[in-house]
Amino acid sequence: MKEYQTITEISGPLVFAEVDEPVGYDEIVEIETPQGETLRGQVLESSEGIVSIQVFEGTGGIDRNASVRFLGETMKMPVTEDLLGRVLDGSGNPIDGGPEIVPDKRQDIVGKAINPYSREYPEEFIQTGVSAIDGMNTLVRGQKLPIFSGSGLPHNELALQIARQATVPEEEGEGGSEFAVIFGAMGITQEEANEFMDDFERTGALERSVVFMNLADDPAVERQVTPRLALTTAEYLAFEKDYHVLVILTDMTNYCEALREIGAAREEVPGRRGYPGYMYTDLAQLYERAGRIEGKDGSVTQIPILTMPGDDDTHPIPDLTGYITEGQIVMDRDLNSQGIEPPINVLPSLSRLMDDGIGEGLTREDHGDVSDQMYAAYAEGEDLRDLVNIVGREALSERDNKFLDFADRFEEEFVQQGYDTNRSIDDTLELGWDLLSDLPKAELNRIDEELIEEHYREDETEAAEVTAD
Repeated sequence: MKEYQTITEISGPLVFAEVDEPVGYDEIVEIETPQGETLRGQVLESSEGIVSIQVFEGTGGIDRNASVRFLGETMKMPVTEDLLGRVLDGSGNPIDGGPEIVPDKRQDIVGKAINPYSREYPEEFIQTGVSAIDGMNTLVRGQKLPIFSGSGLPHNELALQIARQATVPEEEGEGGSEFAVIFGAMGITQEEANEFMDDFERTGALERSVVFMNLADDPAVERQVTPRLALTTAEYLAFEKDYHVLVILTDMTNYCEALREIGAAREEVPGRRGYPGYMYTDLAQLYERAGRIEGKDGSVTQIPILTMPGDDDTHPIPDLTGYITEGQIVMDRDLNSQGIEPPINVLPSLSRLMDDGIGEGLTREDHGDVSDQMYAAYAEGEDLRDLVNIVGREALSERDNKFLDFADRFEEEFVQQGYDTNRSIDDTLELGWDLLSDLPKAELNRIDEELIEEHYREDETEAAEVTAD
């Protein structure tokens, strides 16, 4: 291990040093300041004769007299099953006052790409207890399903609700793997951090969770490490300890802003809106760490949360995320202003793996038909709302008024449930049938006739009139 005192430049979170031997990319570095403080960093770029180092704790106190030591290894996460119930900072150090972590092993935070041949296709249902997700945009084990939100919308409340309520319903007669939540927070305020921790402790969710906290006043460089530490922990629990792991990462927008900040410090040629041209590749390296492996009982499922700047879904962050992931859950500002909790707009939302995670033997045989019919009815009700603004409700037919009523009830009873209500998939689908039963049977053209006969709830008055006729 060689030690250098050859720092040539300090720029933002980066330190540049001259070297006389090859240095590995991502290699861990220790920098000792003249004041005796030891800071850790990582090699960001290595070329002949000079390396650039990103310093996790920031470059304050470093000058050209500082010593640089290259440790010859990449950053590793100490992993153990005992991490469950612990709270760590964005660099993986305990901040909950508990004992030091005694790891079973240390795993490289970059991870190993899952061989596509060994990937098992995701098709098992995860119940979040949120009707707008379970009923309309079902989450599947091994999926990556982001939440697209906006500034000021209650995505944190939804994230906490999912962390509390998410379970893996097992088929009858089969034992199941345990369920765990990895919560990675990046660039959040101290107030948000306190809210997260209060909720985790109040509800007991912390017992089955590992929490990583990177605050807004922590160095931006640390923000790049936090999700990788979280995913490394998730992979260990899933593929070596057979847990079904749900990874919630918030806020990916802060992560991408850190990428842009470091890119500017490196004087890179910027891409769209100043973000690095390699941001797509960087995000894919994180998102593609979700999945299942043949022969392994565990799984890693991801719910990344991002706030769209200016509510613009064409912004590079949601745009690239949408290309990589398998759908999105979209939070809506208008629904939020109406007091709908959670304000999920199901029409632009999508789960591309939903059809593989529902159906007979997985949830209920009527799940797909009910979801399709509610989508169609709600979409028609939304279109009719625009027409009402022009001609008034009195000008519409009785049929059209039923679809308008359905759209109102769908928002007020199905999407609206509050952040403390945990609905099973059976509760969600029964509620769906209650709403669909307000429509004439003839309009339920996306549901099998046998299911209609079994579940449709006819109005008692109408049923009596039919019997009398």
